[in-house]
Amino acid sequence: MKAVTTPFLLILFLFFAGLSRAQEVDPIVLNLTNAKVDSLMGEAVAAIQNLDYNQSITHLTNARNLAMEVGNKSRIGLTSTNLARLYLQLKDYDKATLENNKAIAIQNTDDTKVGLGQSQIIAAQLFLQKNELQKADSALATAATLFAEERNKLLQATTQYYQGILAIAQEKYNAALTSFNTAIPVLESNKETYFLANSYLNMAKAYIALNNTQQAKLALDQSKTLIETHNYKGLETNILKVQSDLSILQNDFKNGYAQLEKYTAATNTQNTKNQGVVLNTPNSGINETLANTLSKDIEREQKRKLQVNELTTVLGIALITILSLLTLSLYKNNNLRAKANELLQAKNTELIIAKENAEKASMVKAQFLSTITHELRTPMYAVTGLTHLLLTENPTPEQKKHLDSLKFSGEYLLSLINNILDLNKLEANKVEVEETSFNLKKRIEDVLFALGKSAKDKGNKLSFEFDPDIPNEILGDPLMISQILINLVGNAVKFTRDGNVYVRVQKISQTDSDIRLHFEVEDTGEGISKKKQKNIFQNFTQGSVAINRKFGGTGLGLSIVKNLLDLLNSKITLESTLGKGSIFKFDIKYNLNTTDVSEENPHNIIYDVDYVALENRKILVVEDNKINQMITRKILEKNQMICDVADNGEIAVEKARTDNSFDLILMDIHMPGISGIEATEQIRTFDQNIPILALTAVTIDENIDDFHEAGFNDIIPKPYKVEEFFQKIHNALKRSHVIS
Repeated sequence: MKAVTTPFLLILFLFFAGLSRAQEVDPIVLNLTNAKVDSLMGEAVAAIQNLDYNQSITHLTNARNLAMEVGNKSRIGLTSTNLARLYLQLKDYDKATLENNKAIAIQNTDDTKVGLGQSQIIAAQLFLQKNELQKADSALATAATLFAEERNKLLQATTQYYQGILAIAQEKYNAALTSFNTAIPVLESNKETYFLANSYLNMAKAYIALNNTQQAKLALDQSKTLIETHNYKGLETNILKVQSDLSILQNDFKNGYAQLEKYTAATNTQNTKNQGVVLNTPNSGINETLANTLSKDIEREQKRKLQVNELTTVLGIALITILSLLTLSLYKNNNLRAKANELLQAKNTELIIAKENAEKASMVKAQFLSTITHELRTPMYAVTGLTHLLLTENPTPEQKKHLDSLKFSGEYLLSLINNILDLNKLEANKVEVEETSFNLKKRIEDVLFALGKSAKDKGNKLSFEFDPDIPNEILGDPLMISQILINLVGNAVKFTRDGNVYVRVQKISQTDSDIRLHFEVEDTGEGISKKKQKNIFQNFTQGSVAINRKFGGTGLGLSIVKNLLDLLNSKITLESTLGKGSIFKFDIKYNLNTTDVSEENPHNIIYDVDYVALENRKILVVEDNKINQMITRKILEKNQMICDVADNGEIAVEKARTDNSFDLILMDIHMPGISGIEATEQIRTFDQNIPILALTAVTIDENIDDFHEAGFNDIIPKPYKVEEFFQKIHNALKRSHVIS
């Protein structure tokens, strides 16, 4: 068949090529195909209305494939845009991006301004999901220009709606209100109730950020009316969070926290329902919007179709002949290929779905751990701070016993929170290896000093052997080796009683530029069985259930050690015998200093604090949480320091501008109005010298470098040990020459 068909097709091609190179498809076939495309898109609308989103995707995909067969660029772009829109609402952002890029590519060559503008709006929504705000702004600006040229008021209003959403993400609340107020009249006249309800809800958020409770309540009531009237379930959950924020702004904390609990419960319920589901089901408002948008697209495309001139009948018959011959010649071959492709595609789809599920599960886990550790730090700040204050107020012996137990429990929980956050950062590749000059021997001595009391309480003796041939100064990450040794030595101390813990460091080799060192941490404790040694470096793993009950802990320490050593291109090994003890070994290569640099040792664990020098120093505490204000203030005043408080960033900037008597500022980061970072940036415009310390619960998403770039001198993670708190303050005042 192939030998006969190929020359014949070549002759036909040469014959018809002379008629018209611009006309490649039979007009009858083109019209039939376009009609089928429109029919499939209509079926996609019906599928959305019936909540059958997978069927809608199938119809749109088939419609796009038919449009590609006849080279209909406008319909290719239209179907790709709507596929992207559907995947976006189903939260499948990778597929949405892929389909939207296809749409933009074809629309850029077809001069379809309305379609291209809608694709730019979808691109902006995807950029917002990734927090790429500048790219989102550019996409919306392009869409606004295209819709203005087409004089399409509804799509202009839709663009203004998303510009309002972007402005809130940028914390430009007045600009957001302007965008929403411009869009709302057009949305009302076109009965776009879902966008309208969302507009009022986001206006309420903006007014809350601007501390305008009256306008926030009005906008919230308008949103609630629309949501309840049209039964927009997805927005009912979101409105609980806004109601909570408004109640807290009005100092109605009881109602605010009650609304927040409802919001958390509703969110948890939604997350539970969505577990194991590849595509989340859109709510009724989104479903209505999707169906309406696709229907309008079909109507707009059909109007365009009426403007297209019909091709000549003779040429159409000729092209039908060519198409028929091609169909006949490729029929058998295509059948075989189709079967093979279907099988391959099915397998590929299974692999892609499995990969996406794994990635989503990993992302959800990382975000959950980051969120929960951050949220736990705020109440832990109150627990540890109030415990310290009570211990300093001459409690009775019985009260002191209980307070000591509370302090121990608080420090244990804080250690668990820090371990989870450290592990989460490692798994999310948020940890970078620094290289700075430091004294390794002093670093290890500080670790042993910090753990000395724990060792003494268990009757253990700490021994340190350090090779004298190791140079005083080496180049590497001092904080990382401290963290490794704190976990290993702390682990050894915990599982040993009335025994010995040895720390040894030996030089393996040395060149002019680097040195290779061997580390050992040995104990005479419980030991680990051969079976458990295989899994001991995994998360949440301990030697046995009995050991867990006897000694406690989470089993995260050794997992953190392994991950840190992986970053340093090193491996840890273990030798252990039950009842006789364990020995952990690893090697690290460090670079050597070529110049004599004295170590400032910025990350030392132990510092001497001159508390007398801190007396009568005036501190400005910037904190919106009243409990945290009280705790921080009392801790400072207990040490005879003078304390003033600012409830938010705006007040802090004004006080720093008008009062030159402050020696140091403690700045919270997450506050209503302007954030702590913005407040610090404003203060630095008129005062470059005053020390500003960030007093905040740092999460996995926050980059420490961003704090320094904003003008912070140092960071005190909440909650903290009081000694470390004063240590940071003392060092900051000393570096700024406030104290000597």
